[in-house]
Parts: sequence; structure tokens; C-alpha cells
Amino acid sequence: MSSISAIKAIQIINRAGAKVITPAEISKLLNLENQNTIYKLIQRLNKYGLLDRISKGKYLPAGLNLSEFEMANLILTPSYVSFESALSFYGILPQFPYQITSATPLKSTTINSVNKEFSYSHLSTKMYWGYTKTNNFLIATPEKALIDMMYLASKKLRNIDFDEMDFTDIDKDILKKIAKKINFMPFKKYYDRYTNFISDIKN
Repeated sequence: MSSISAIKAIQIINRAGAKVITPAEISKLLNLENQNTIYKLIQRLNKYGLLDRISKGKYLPAGLNLSEFEMANLILTPSYVSFESALSFYGILPQFPYQITSATPLKSTTINSVNKEFSYSHLSTKMYWGYTKTNNFLIATPEKALIDMMYLASKKLRNIDFDEMDFTDIDKDILKKIAKKINFMPFKKYYDRYTNFISDIKN
């Protein structure tokens, strides 16, 4: 397929049901091989408001109704929502942060997209676990989100005000099990130092 109209192209894309559109996806769906043709088509689709750019090389079909947490997962992969955003989602933090915060095994970065700031903090692959799929997005469990925050705080990459937190929905036993898996001495010292703030967590 050497050429195709923008309307025909978006019809094929929409029928495929893909959430994220990349040049590789365009090539596959439309049987296009010429990279210049692919990029020009993407530019036209974006110009006509048929595709919305979310990050470099990634687009969404226009009108796709996704939550900010779903967007966070799609903008940078792999990633899962964690830290302040996850703690706020679970009601542990009283305020919702300005940024959508996520963990990723990739390099830390901040991406501005769809009038929102998406922050991604690096965690090693050894710590990239403890998340679940909820409402079509990946998010840390309450305990893992807190551990992720404490881990970054132990590296002086986050500040935590434990007095502002509500630990009602944190399971102390699960928290301890997760903490024991983190083989990083500054974290262990930080965790031991501040566990008195969460002493009222249910067993």
C-alpha cells in the first residue's frame, strides 16, 4: 500500500483497537514500508486531529477516553503508578500531587503530555515488582507504594512527611515482608528509623 487517505488510515487503525500508535504499528496495520511515507501520514493524522501525540513516537487515536493513570502507563513503558500518586489513590496521602508519579526500570525522566506532567523515577529491576492491574492501569499495592517512597527517601530523592499520612489501609505484616526484600543498607536504616511513625498500622 503505497498511499492511503487519512480517513481510510484512521478507520483501519480504529478497527484494530490499538491504544498506542507508533510508526511500527502504522507500518504493520497499513502495510507500509517506506519510513518517509509513514512519518508523513502520522503528521497528517496529527494535523487533522485524528491522532494525539502523547510522547516521542507515540500517539493515541483522537477521542480515546483514558484516565491519567492509564496515560502514565502508556507514555513510558514499562512503568507502574507509584509514590505520591499511588499513595493518594489509596487515601494514604490526603492531597493529590500535581504530577502523576510512576516507577520505571528505565532512566528517570519527566514528560509533559496532554496538559499534565508525568514523572518517572528509576527503580532497579530487582525492585520492579509489587504492582497490580486496577481499572486498566498498573499501580503499586499500598504497601509497595510506601516502600517505593521510603526507598527514594533513603537516597535523598524524596521527602516524606509521615504525620500527614493515614496508614489505615496499610498492612504491617505485608509492609515488613516487602521491606525485608530490599537489600540496600541506607533503606534499611531509613526504614528502621521511621517505623515508629507507622506503629499504629494494623497487624
